[in-house]
Amino acid sequence: MSAKLRQNAAIANENTLKDSKHMLFVLSSIDDKNIPFKDNLDTKLKRIKSKLNDLNKTPLVLDLPNGGIASYVILDSQLNMFQRHTLLRKAIKPIIAEQAEKIDICVFGEETVKEAHACAAYYVATVNASELPSRKKEHKQHILKSVTIHGYKAAHDYTYVNARVAGNTLCRELTVTPPNELTPTLYRQKIAKLALDNGWDHKEYDINSLKKLGAGTFIAVAQGSDQQDAAIVHLTYDPANAKKHIAIVGKGICFDTGGHNLKPAKYMQGMHEDMNGSAVGLGILLAVTEMQLPIKLDCWLAIAQNHIGPNAFKQNDVITALNGMTIEVVHTDAEGRMVLADTLTLASRKNPDLIIDFATLTGSMITALSNRMSGVITNRPELINMITNAGMIAGERVVSFPYDDDFDSELDSDIADIKQCTLDGEADHIHAARFLGKFIENNTPWIHTDLSSANRKGGLGAVESDTNGFGVGFGLALIKHLMN
Repeated sequence: MSAKLRQNAAIANENTLKDSKHMLFVLSSIDDKNIPFKDNLDTKLKRIKSKLNDLNKTPLVLDLPNGGIASYVILDSQLNMFQRHTLLRKAIKPIIAEQAEKIDICVFGEETVKEAHACAAYYVATVNASELPSRKKEHKQHILKSVTIHGYKAAHDYTYVNARVAGNTLCRELTVTPPNELTPTLYRQKIAKLALDNGWDHKEYDINSLKKLGAGTFIAVAQGSDQQDAAIVHLTYDPANAKKHIAIVGKGICFDTGGHNLKPAKYMQGMHEDMNGSAVGLGILLAVTEMQLPIKLDCWLAIAQNHIGPNAFKQNDVITALNGMTIEVVHTDAEGRMVLADTLTLASRKNPDLIIDFATLTGSMITALSNRMSGVITNRPELINMITNAGMIAGERVVSFPYDDDFDSELDSDIADIKQCTLDGEADHIHAARFLGKFIENNTPWIHTDLSSANRKGGLGAVESDTNGFGVGFGLALIKHLMN
């Protein structure tokens, strides 16, 4: 985050804010005293036949006599983090829309709630001020230069918040990049530069390397592209004081046509974002690096495209995976689990304490949850409470689904060790997880994240853009839990 942060322990008043043009007032109750511009606020509330207490449901924007605008919101103690982020996003929206260069965040209430409100408001303001790529001819970029927090002065410098913003922004920047600008070749070049800039160890398993290894599931998908530029990319952040070893695996399908089982136009629209799981992984890696957390973090990115052509894999093919398991192909639009299978095997062979994968994997997870939250499935039931709690803390809600082995009967094949999927699609999110779990070696603990909420019209939680970077905050909260 490039904006300069200032902190002022004193409660804001009309005199200290006389030159401010963009103000966000975060109240904890209707009993907060000495709210600046209270007379103006009361006048507008009366005019629109509303009450101060209504600000805990709908923020209110006020035009001030000095030409500035002020946005007021109440965050009461009963709200969870997702609800707080949502209200703050609505409150900050008119300020961001004016492309503010300076924002004053004014927090009120008891000392016990001020830090939480300050961190949440600072995160929501800065993550929404981050610029995403635009190809509009008339696009003008106005960068947020400074944020001042009034009413609370933290002992820390908001490093965690800034790192999360950086990770989320990187994730969204990559995800919205047009597919002609993010082919596997171009994506790998961007990743190589990120590795150089951040001091990450960087290794690529290209097609020739993967053929020698016998990574048949990945190659089956990659071979449909004219340019054989797919690869599994392995990045590592490994500080000297590392106390844990965690692996992140991300699905990086730069464009998904569906292959021979071609998607109709309606469902092919936006398929350049099918690499979002890999972007989440990179966002987490960047944030962990900026925070200098004492963990070893492997990041495995399965980068390819799912195209149609003479060499593309097809229904009823039998593929041999890296671990020797044979797979009957049932549907070529279930390519994500194919590229992830060999990648999970490679990741587990490094013996991490935990693997977390991120993938925009199944339509059935969207059917189950909508695009408001994402689903998680784990081979360690004892981790479920920790996983869902991490989502609550981050304001990125996740719901756990079962991993029971009786679902395996649906994947029985007459000609191979396992079917890739079923054709009816029922419970496909669970079948996909049962399939992926077959490729994890060494009995490694594993959490699968199906990113059904990666894109939601109008934004989600803290983030205003449709592509919202969901998973970066959740992943960071999960890692912090595991470190403890």
